[in-house]
Amino acid sequence: MQKEWIVLQKEMMKTSDFSYDLPKELIAQTPVEPRDHSRLMVLHKESGEVEHRHFYDVIDYLNPGDCLIVNDSRVLPARLYGQKEGTGGHMEFLLLQNLGNDQWETLAKPGKKAKPGTIFTFGDGKLRAVVKEVKEDGNRIVQFFYEGSFYAILDEIGQMPLPPYIKEKLQDKERYQTVYSHEVGSAAAPTAGLHFTPELMEKIRRKGIAIGFVTLHVGLGTFRPVSVENVLDHKMHAEHYSMPAETAELIQKTKQNGGRVIAVGTTSCRTLESVAAQHGRICECEGWTDIFIYPGFQFKVLDALITNFHLPESTLVMLVSALAGRENILHAYETAVKEKYRFFSFGDAMLIE
Repeated sequence: MQKEWIVLQKEMMKTSDFSYDLPKELIAQTPVEPRDHSRLMVLHKESGEVEHRHFYDVIDYLNPGDCLIVNDSRVLPARLYGQKEGTGGHMEFLLLQNLGNDQWETLAKPGKKAKPGTIFTFGDGKLRAVVKEVKEDGNRIVQFFYEGSFYAILDEIGQMPLPPYIKEKLQDKERYQTVYSHEVGSAAAPTAGLHFTPELMEKIRRKGIAIGFVTLHVGLGTFRPVSVENVLDHKMHAEHYSMPAETAELIQKTKQNGGRVIAVGTTSCRTLESVAAQHGRICECEGWTDIFIYPGFQFKVLDALITNFHLPESTLVMLVSALAGRENILHAYETAVKEKYRFFSFGDAMLIE
C-alpha cells in the first residue's frame, strides 16, 4: 500500500500530507529525570503495531550482534547576549558555523543594529565582536577578539541554544548534551541520544551490542519549517559529518554477520545514508551532506531507528515516514497524542524496528 501511495503521490507529495494535530501542552519543556525514564513507543514498521514501554526497556529490543550508531557531536553554548559598544543597546548573537580565524557565521537580533563595522561586547568585555559582512540570507559574518580560550569563554558566558518551542530556562547545561558528546560544533542537540545514561550504555554493551560513533554537527536548519507546498521543491541545509574508520569497520562487520545497524537519531541516520550514497559503501570519510530522506527513499544501511517525536510537516517526520510508512507514522503520532506522550527535544522516544 505504501509503495502504491508513493507511485501515485511522488510528483505531488504535499508538505501538508505530513501534518498532525498536537496540543501545545504536550511539547516537553523540561527533561525527564533520570534520562532513561522517559517513555518509549515501539513501532513495528511492517505491521504498524505499537507497544508502550519506558526507554530503559530499549535493551529488550536489541539483539547480540546488533550495533548502535550514535552521534557524538557536542552542542556549543552558542547564544550570546551583549551590548553595542558606545550605545549599550542590547544584542543577541547565535553562533552557527566556525569559519576559522575567529570568524563565525551568526544570527543577530535585532539585525538592524548589526551593520558592518559595528562592535559588540559580551560577558563584561571578555568577548568583543565586529560585524564584517551581512550575507544575502541576513546572517552576519563576525570577527571575535578575546584573551585566552574562545571555547572556555563560551562555556562561561554562553547560553544553550534551546529550540524556540522550549520556553523554560534550562537549569543544567549538560541536560542538553548527550552523555557521550565529545566533538564540539552543533547548534542543537542530537536529541534522541538524550535518553541514554552511562549505566544503560554499559548494559547494552554487556548484552553483546556494539556502540559506534559518528559525528554530524547539527545546524539550525533542523528547526526550519518546510515552506514549499511540494515536498520535492524543498532544499535541505548542509551539515558537516565524519565517519571514523573503526565505526565503518564495525558497520561492515555487523552487516556481514547478519546483525542490525540501529541509528540513534535522525542525524546518525543521515550520516550513514549520506556516506553510502556518496561513496557507494560505508568507509572512513568526512564531508558535507544535504541529504533529504522522504517516502520512496531506499535505505542502504539503516535497519532500525531510535528517535524522538518530531514537528508536524518537518523533514524529520518525512524521514521517519520513509522508514516506517507515512500512514504508520501518522497513526503512531495520533496514538502518542491520545496517550499523552511528551513531544520534541525533551520529549519521549520512539523505536522504529
